[in-house]
Amino acid sequence: MENNSSDQSFDTLANKFNKNIYGSTKGQLRHELLLHYLQKNIGLNNTPLNILDAGGGTGKMTEALLRLGHNVTLTDISSEALELASENLGDHANLTLSHTDILSLPESTQYDLVICHAVLEWLKEPLPVINKLVALAKNNGYLSLSFFNYDAQLFGNVLYGNIDYVERGMTKKNVVRLSPNNPQKPKYILSYLQTLPLDIIQLAGIRCFHDYLRDLDKQVSMYEQLRAMELKYSSEEPYLWLGKYFLAISQKQ
Repeated sequence: MENNSSDQSFDTLANKFNKNIYGSTKGQLRHELLLHYLQKNIGLNNTPLNILDAGGGTGKMTEALLRLGHNVTLTDISSEALELASENLGDHANLTLSHTDILSLPESTQYDLVICHAVLEWLKEPLPVINKLVALAKNNGYLSLSFFNYDAQLFGNVLYGNIDYVERGMTKKNVVRLSPNNPQKPKYILSYLQTLPLDIIQLAGIRCFHDYLRDLDKQVSMYEQLRAMELKYSSEEPYLWLGKYFLAISQKQ
């Protein structure tokens, strides 16, 4: 997360956030799909990379990357999230933890892969952060950007019957701090990425089907079948636009 006064930090909420996200099929599936697309496009089983996990919270993705032998710098503005990451990851020789916002990271250090997952939707101004992330990637390096999808949020709320909520602009009277406050429209973010020195090499929806199931029990009982469907269709039209999260992987020119 960032440290603008209108941006969201998870101090005092990190434990709850970690359990709510990664203790559910929603978090598990999101993590597995993101890792799948990173593997597919970047080849994480090859030479060890220097990777930045920007706004990486409690370190779920960092943990997977460390297990694959990479050097990872994990940053977040939540000291509580980083404490949990330190407890979970231990004293790993290939891990650097940094309690800082993304805009304050020094551009003198550049990375083979810059990851920023589930961060933009918590920021008041996401575009300057995207610029910074691109600057932190080496030439021919990669940027993996994933964010909460405004269009899918609207679509889902109409399906769930929350029409009054949609008509109010999907704004809450009482802010729920674990609910993203600034979801992004994929085509808006993509149009901005296309103005930058990037080649977009992968687009995908993350959880194109899972969250729309009427019978929530099937998110657990049919998990493997759902996962197979997500892997089969999540990078195809029109399904990729329906994912609750949107993923764009780019290579820096």
